Amino acid sequence: MTLPKFLLGDNTDFPDDIFIIHTEYPQFIINLVDDEIEWLEDLSGENEAELTSEVNDLIELASQFYDREMERYND
Repeated sequence: MTLPKFLLGDNTDFPDDIFIIHTEYPQFIINLVDDEIEWLEDLSGENEAELTSEVNDLIELASQFYDREMERYND
């Protein structure tokens, strides 16, 4: 099965939160309300500077994905 890079998630236990799931390495879930990230895999031993840069880029892409999905939803 081929998964999309990002998935939009919600949960009625967290009615005010918006979750984006990143399915590729490094896998994580980000709450767009507060930018809190839950890592789904162990990242120990990774180059911290490189990982920080990559994560910043992925957070921006996750935000763009959400904006695009909301535009499509409203259409």
